[in-house]
Amino acid sequence: MELERKFAGFGDDLSVTDDYRIEGYASRFGAADQGGDVVARGAYAASLGTGRGVKMLWQHDPAQPIGVWDELHEDETGLWVKGRLLEGVAKAREAAALIGAGAFDGLSIGYRTKRAVKDDGGRRLLTELELWEVSLVTFPMLPSARVAAKGEGPETDMMRELAAAFDGARLEMAGQ
Repeated sequence: MELERKFAGFGDDLSVTDDYRIEGYASRFGAADQGGDVVARGAYAASLGTGRGVKMLWQHDPAQPIGVWDELHEDETGLWVKGRLLEGVAKAREAAALIGAGAFDGLSIGYRTKRAVKDDGGRRLLTELELWEVSLVTFPMLPSARVAAKGEGPETDMMRELAAAFDGARLEMAGQ
């Protein structure tokens, strides 16, 4: 079975500190992504209980690990991740600079579907996932999966609204 990727989104939830620590929601329960999939609460429970380390990658590239996830847990909102970009890795330093400047804030999960059902709307409801990795990405599939940002203000909200409008227009043009 092929590894799937679910792009979480840009974010009001992804932040980076001066010591290269980042945190944010990699997945949100009940939110349909751009592919129409919805992750159910509890979908990660079995996977997180295995003790197998979930990798932090750059753009889902297994050849580019950029840090480590120290904490992953489900809460009422979704899958919360907290970790460290490794300062000795050039791509991690770039990622920290991009996140800190507000130019980059997407998270995405790499997983295998263990169980899924169709909901009343015909969407795939993912009920059990085997989580392999959480990547920092440019364009996430779930727009609300983001790194928590520092120092946000009205300008940030305006930029998010503008990005959402462009994303909606892109989907409309693609016939989705």
